[in-house]
Amino acid sequence: MHGPTVAPPLTDQPVTSSSFVIAEWRDPGSPPGPPRYIAPWHLHHNDDEAWYVVEGVLRIQRDNEQIELNAGSAAIVSRGTPHTYWNPNATPTRYVLIMTPKIHQLIQAIHAASHRSPSALSALFAHYDSELLPSPSFL
Repeated sequence: MHGPTVAPPLTDQPVTSSSFVIAEWRDPGSPPGPPRYIAPWHLHHNDDEAWYVVEGVLRIQRDNEQIELNAGSAAIVSRGTPHTYWNPNATPTRYVLIMTPKIHQLIQAIHAASHRSPSALSALFAHYDSELLPSPSFL
C-alpha cells in the first residue's frame, strides 16, 4: 500500500494518481451577455468528472439540467452525460476539478493545441475517448 500523495498548493501543480487528478482552476469572470463557456459542450464516454467551488460561483449545464454551485458546493457529471460549465458572474471564481488522467491529458492537449478549429478539436476529443458535441438550442 502506498502512502498518501501530498502536493503543494493545487494552483502550482495538480495532485495525480493512476486513477484521478485533482487540480485547482480559476476563472476571472464573464462580461455581461451570453455565457463565456470554460469548456465546450461535450461528453466523456468512460470518465466521470467533478467540481468543487472554493470561492465565487460556477454554473454547470449537465444534459438538460443547469446547476449553480456557490462556494462550498460540488457536482459530479457521470460518463456519457453532455455538459459544459462557466462562471456566470463578472467576479472571479476558484474551483477544484476532480478528473481522470485521460480528461486531464485532454485538457492539456487542448491548451497546447495551436490549431483549434472545430475539426481539430473534435479529433482531440475523440483521441481521449470524449466527444465534442454541437451546442443544443438551450445553450
